[in-house]
Amino acid sequence: MSDITVTIADGESTQVPISTTVGEVFVALQSNKQRKRTVAAILNGEVVDFNTPLSTDCTLSPVTIDSPEALSVLRHSTAHIMAHAVRDIYGSDVKVAIGPSVDNGFYYDFLRSDPFTPEDFEKIEARMLEIVRTGSLFEKTLYSSAEAIARFEKEEEKYKVELIQDLDVEEVSIYTVGDFADLCRGPHLPSTSFIGAFKLLRVAGAYWRGDEKKDVLQRIYGTAFFDSKALRKHLNNIEEAKKRDHRKLGKELELFTMQDSIGPGLPLWLPKGARMRHQIEEFWKAEHYRHDYELLYTPHIARQDLWKTSGHLDFYADSMYAGMDIDGVTYQIKPMNCPFHVGVYKAKKRSYRDFPLRWCELGTVYRYERAGALHGLMRVRSFTQDDAHIFCRPEQLEDEIFNILDFNLFILKSFGFSEYDIYLSTRPEKSVGTDENWDKSTNALKLALEKKGLKYEIDPGEGVFYGPKIDIKIKDQLGRSWQCSTVQVDFNLPERFELSYVGSDNSEHQPIMIHRALMGSLERFIGVLIEHHAGAFPLWFSPVQARILNITDDQIEYGEKVYAELRAADIRVEKDLRNEKLNYKIREAQLVKTPYMLIIGDKEKEDGTVTVRMRNGKNLDPMTVQEFVALVLEECQHKGDA
Repeated sequence: MSDITVTIADGESTQVPISTTVGEVFVALQSNKQRKRTVAAILNGEVVDFNTPLSTDCTLSPVTIDSPEALSVLRHSTAHIMAHAVRDIYGSDVKVAIGPSVDNGFYYDFLRSDPFTPEDFEKIEARMLEIVRTGSLFEKTLYSSAEAIARFEKEEEKYKVELIQDLDVEEVSIYTVGDFADLCRGPHLPSTSFIGAFKLLRVAGAYWRGDEKKDVLQRIYGTAFFDSKALRKHLNNIEEAKKRDHRKLGKELELFTMQDSIGPGLPLWLPKGARMRHQIEEFWKAEHYRHDYELLYTPHIARQDLWKTSGHLDFYADSMYAGMDIDGVTYQIKPMNCPFHVGVYKAKKRSYRDFPLRWCELGTVYRYERAGALHGLMRVRSFTQDDAHIFCRPEQLEDEIFNILDFNLFILKSFGFSEYDIYLSTRPEKSVGTDENWDKSTNALKLALEKKGLKYEIDPGEGVFYGPKIDIKIKDQLGRSWQCSTVQVDFNLPERFELSYVGSDNSEHQPIMIHRALMGSLERFIGVLIEHHAGAFPLWFSPVQARILNITDDQIEYGEKVYAELRAADIRVEKDLRNEKLNYKIREAQLVKTPYMLIIGDKEKEDGTVTVRMRNGKNLDPMTVQEFVALVLEECQHKGDA
């Protein structure tokens, strides 16, 4: 049997027999200290565990506990241990389904007649800890599918049997820890001793394989880290996230409401929320005019044929609402704004001298989302996209993308977002267009990112059906990522709608269309803003900038005068002139995150001033109404500085 050469990235090489495992290579080439920190390896771009046999010359990149890939391996393994503990405690009364790692943790689905309770969590965690302390290996064994099915049928694990049958493969892998075996493709940790700190978080219902017609399972969610300090930080973030939940704050701050009588996923903006949204929209419009865009307004419905031509009925039919008959013609409510902007383009003959054409719209669209996926403002059925479409000549594409990125980052900074991850999404399996056009548009996006000096990751196959895209995921104060901004290059719609312009050679040419959203949707973006700022909004878009508080009834008349002057100066002000104690009124104003409290007593009334108290408790020197207006206007000029 011939040997193969295995090299550890940035390390030594060795020759080993074919079928030597990754773990055996690390034993040969790594020090004991290195092995204590190595949990898996990357082989040919794929994360594999120590059980993986090697068949050809290769290079292994160790996945250590501080590698980006390590947490997923840890959490997948911890899910396995949780299932082990559940079976140990509840025996055959519980059937196990699936248990993957997910963002920030893991889950496992179980069929059990009784609901899991917090007391159950304590028992499960205690048993998990006992299993972890054994230091048992995660051992992988290959079985023929027939053998595996027979094994799980004997154990009456019907979900495992169904999974194997649907895989339709000759053999499957089963991982064993102690006396617990689970169908799994891996990868797993070398042993349970690598599992550091874990916590079970909550239980929720879940349909088997997401099918509403199948069994309702109990899904236990948990999380795991390599050390207790990281776990404590994560748990603290969970508690902080609960305090910042936009649904909770939206109610407390009277920003929006959802009502079943209206319909799920259809938010109603309350006066304060509408006021904040108005400020955001006005800023958005002003900056678009300043950046040489023109504003459009388009209808909410169109003939169904429009959506056939655009391709949306082929690719997005499941997200579109059913058509309606109007005068014998089928119309559909819009899921997108882009075909309407194409209609604006076709309103007249275009010349190469017209380009680029930059059109923007705050267009409300409607998409079907499953009831279980709806989540406050983050996932709704009616939302307003901060949409824009740019039509340009091929030689203008790179500059337009570059300008969009500049504009995008400026907008995000204005709202207090300075951290983000950028992804370049490439062609999906289901797509339209030529290889040449896909290559051109992908390279244009890539070049713009590189010229801008922006770090990005490739997201393979995640482009839209008509072209590649850049996605910008902003990070909030808790480090959570939110998909908002997107830039998409499209050769498809211009071709489908037969768009053209007269070039300098007097011949017809096809323009390039760029789809672009800076905030994504106003609903989702405002939801993120609420959680990012914990409801304590920057002054420039805060729905209320100041609240007037009197000390006694003697200042009511003066308070009304101050209120009128501030309203006339376009300051967003409220008044609380009730016959209540001042401290009580201050506390109420602070609870709703009011930026400034303007306190007036006899001295302020006599001097024609207000005493200014900030929401952080700091008091400013008394000032005139005009001085306060100047202070507010000055602070509002410095967007994104806070």
